[in-house]
Amino acid sequence: MNHLAYDALTQAWTRQYRFSHLQAMAGWDRAAVMPPKGNAARAEAMAEMDALLHRLRTEPALAGLIETARDEPLDDLARANLREIERDWRAANALPEALVQAESLAGARCEHAWRSQRPANDWAGFLENFREVLRIAREVAARRADSTGLPPYDALMDRFEPGMTASEVDRLFGDLQSWLPALVHQVRDRQASAAAASPISAAAGPFPKAAQRALSLEVMGLLGFDFDAGRLDESTHPFSGGVPEDVRLTTRYGEADFVQSLMGTIHETGHARYEQNLPRERLGQPVAQARSMGIHESQSLSFEMQLALSRAFIGLIAPKLAAHFGAQPAFEPDALHRSLTRVAPGFIRVDADELTYPAHVILRYRIERGLIEGSVQAEDIPALWDEGMASLLGVDTRGNFRNGCLQDTHWASGLFGYFPCYTLGAMYAAQWFATIRRGTPDLDARISRGELAPVFDWLRENIWSQGSRWTTAELAVRASGETLNPLHFRRHLEARYLG
Repeated sequence: MNHLAYDALTQAWTRQYRFSHLQAMAGWDRAAVMPPKGNAARAEAMAEMDALLHRLRTEPALAGLIETARDEPLDDLARANLREIERDWRAANALPEALVQAESLAGARCEHAWRSQRPANDWAGFLENFREVLRIAREVAARRADSTGLPPYDALMDRFEPGMTASEVDRLFGDLQSWLPALVHQVRDRQASAAAASPISAAAGPFPKAAQRALSLEVMGLLGFDFDAGRLDESTHPFSGGVPEDVRLTTRYGEADFVQSLMGTIHETGHARYEQNLPRERLGQPVAQARSMGIHESQSLSFEMQLALSRAFIGLIAPKLAAHFGAQPAFEPDALHRSLTRVAPGFIRVDADELTYPAHVILRYRIERGLIEGSVQAEDIPALWDEGMASLLGVDTRGNFRNGCLQDTHWASGLFGYFPCYTLGAMYAAQWFATIRRGTPDLDARISRGELAPVFDWLRENIWSQGSRWTTAELAVRASGETLNPLHFRRHLEARYLG
């Protein structure tokens, strides 16, 4: 069959993918092992790579190839790939090359400075770099809005969650806020009564970093991570990066607390397994990429919240904690489960329990939407943060920038529109597991025996192997029989914490 234009497009996107591979490795290196004095040169190099990739995506000949390919006799998978190629091409053409470079440089400089400004509680120093990041983000949003016809914030969110709108996020988060605060209150009262009758055993440290790393590697193996196609390192903020053929995970360690590194590693392993199981025969093409960041977060939260916090899985890993850190009452399965599922509002998003976590996301969503729409200025963030943390979680963050508005790397890096994906991912993860449980009624018994295949096989067949073949809504329907339904999240939380 004659599909010369389509073939030329796939070759062009394969070339871009190979350059992106090198860029991903440079990004991992910058976050994990690069010496501090290398940042300025690395920022310039990565901005140059961003400009090169932008040039490749906006090559004038591509417009004609896309138009011609639409009329070629393509099968359904190729047509889905063409849809994603055109989406990528339109997004690139919305921005001039100079703006792409400026965005890359500003984010790199701000994020690098943030690494030392956060521990120093230096909001004023952070603000100097952040103003430029925000200025550029607003320009990017305006240009993307002009190109897509979307409102500015929606246009930024569309980079991460195609098809999602702020009005839909408002609906979903509004529903969440209508019942979650009462549930948090009910669960906290219930847990307080249980703790008064039978105090929770606190794990006694210190927990040596080497032992934490060994535990993380063992649990990654249990979760099916392919160590021939990836590795675990350490960084200021945990992340999963690289490419499907070479996935790079990072976590962070604190010898006073093993939970942060363990749960962070499990979370990133969920991201990694998604990447490692994307359709290999199409790698290099947009159709083989992860569908969206909400779907990506559904994988990390399927691992961290749905699986790892279940009684069955905790019973499976409890002996491993005793083996690495020494036996103690806190590592008995029931005590460990009570500890890991304790609900307590706190400062840090990444350490939050699954009931209070959405409040952290809602706060960030409100602020960043205002920042992009212009109703909020950079200088307003601390006051809005303090007000939001007090009203949503009852936590006082006044003057505590380190554990307040400086705790995340996203805004420093210019990643506006990303935060809603975390709670969308939690909702999707609950929906996936409701579907898995319908097909495998004895799932918990099987997990307790170490039989995790029912989970991994379902995710591989319905999510991982599908890549971006379907729109997000169609992927959800094909996997679970319905589009995103937040009722599954509510049922999951009520069953785990009140059941």
